[in-house]
Amino acid sequence: MPFLILVYITAFLDRANVGVAKLGMQGALGFNEEIIGFGAGVFFAGYFLLEIPGSLIVERWSARRWLARIMVTWGLMATLTGFAGLLPGGGSPKLQFYGLRFLLGAAEAGFFPGVLVYLTHWFRQEDRSRAKAWFMLAQPLAIVIGTPVSRWILESVHWYGLASWRWVFILEGLPPFLMGFVTLWFLPDRPADAKWLPDDERQWLETELAQERRTREAAGSTSIMAALREPRTTLLAIAFFLIVTGNQAILFFLPTITNNMKTISVTWRTVVATAPYIFSIFGILLNGYWAHKTGKRRLHTAVPMFLTACSLAMTILSGNNLAMVITFFCLLGLTFQAYLPVFWSLPPAFLGKSGAAAAIGIINSVGNLGGFVGPYLFGYLRDKTGSFEAGMWCLVGSMVLAGIFASAVKVGESVRK
Repeated sequence: MPFLILVYITAFLDRANVGVAKLGMQGALGFNEEIIGFGAGVFFAGYFLLEIPGSLIVERWSARRWLARIMVTWGLMATLTGFAGLLPGGGSPKLQFYGLRFLLGAAEAGFFPGVLVYLTHWFRQEDRSRAKAWFMLAQPLAIVIGTPVSRWILESVHWYGLASWRWVFILEGLPPFLMGFVTLWFLPDRPADAKWLPDDERQWLETELAQERRTREAAGSTSIMAALREPRTTLLAIAFFLIVTGNQAILFFLPTITNNMKTISVTWRTVVATAPYIFSIFGILLNGYWAHKTGKRRLHTAVPMFLTACSLAMTILSGNNLAMVITFFCLLGLTFQAYLPVFWSLPPAFLGKSGAAAAIGIINSVGNLGGFVGPYLFGYLRDKTGSFEAGMWCLVGSMVLAGIFASAVKVGESVRK
C-alpha cells in the first residue's frame, strides 16, 4: 500500500502540475486560460480510450506488468511535456501541448481503475473502504507535497537555458518512469505470490477472498455485459462525471485563484492553494473509516458531494472577504474528495470480479471526461467574463447534481457493530 500511494502521488502530480507550470507557460507561449483549460482537459480524452481494457487486463492478466508499462510510458510523456514547442516535426506550441497532454492521458489510462481492481485481490469487501481511503490519500498528498515543490522549481530552476516551467514537467516526470522498472520486481500480483506473507495468513486470505467471490457469483450479475447494462453503473458514471467536472476545475485553477490574492505574499498564496488538500487528507480518512463503521455507503458517497457544493457557494458569496474565502476553501477541501474511498467500493458490492472490473473501467472512463469539461468550461468562462464567479457557480450546480445521482444508487447496506 505505501508503494501504491507513492506511485499514485506521482501520477496525480503529473496530471495536475500544469496548474502551477501555466503561471510561466502563459507568458512564454502566449496561452490564455481557455488554451490552458483545454490542454488540462484533453488529458482525459486520451484517458477515456484505454480505461476499460486496462482494468480488465489487471483482472485477467498481471497487475504488476501492466502497471509497470503504464508508469514508464506516462513518465515519458510527462517529461516530454516540458519540451512543448521545441519538439521536432513542426506544429505550434499549442498543438504540441495539446498532443502531449492527450498522450499523457492515454499512457496513464488504466492505472487508477487497475489499482482499484488490484486491491480487490488483497482486501475483503468489508476492509476495502479503509484500504481505498489510504490509497486515495495520494490525491491530496500530491498537491500538498507537489504544489510547493512545483512552485519552488518554477521560481528557482533555470538549468541549461530551459525556462523553469519546463523543468516542472521534466523533473516531475522522471520519477514514475524509473519507478515503473521497480514495479516489475517489487509488486506481487496476488497473495499467492507474496513470499513475505506467512503461510497461514496467505491461506486464510485466499480462502476469504475465494468465498467472497463464490457468494457474489451465486447472486448473479457477474458478467461484463451485465455490468455495463446495470442501471447502477450508469448512475455512478453520471455522478462521477459531474463531481470530476467540479473537482478538476478547482484543481487546475486554484493556483490561479490564489495567485490573484495580491494582498498576501507568494509564500502565503502557496499555503492557501495547499491548505484545502491538507483538510482533504482528513476528510478522506474520516469518511472512509466512518463508512466502514456504519456500512451506509450511499450516504457517505452523496453527503460529501452536497457539502462540497455548499462550501463552494459560500466561498463565492464571501466576495472580497479574504479570511472567509480561505475558511470556506478549507471546508471545501474537507469534503470534495471525501467521497472517493466509499464511491469506489460500490461496484464490487453488486458485481462479480470481471463485472466489477468492467464497471470500474467504464465509470472512471466516462466520469473522467468531466476532467475535460470542467477545466475547459472554467477557463472559457474566465476569459469571457473576466471573473471566476460564473465558472464557480457552474461547479456548484455540477456538485449538487452529482449528489442527487449518487443518492439514487442503492446497494445492500448493513450496519457494522
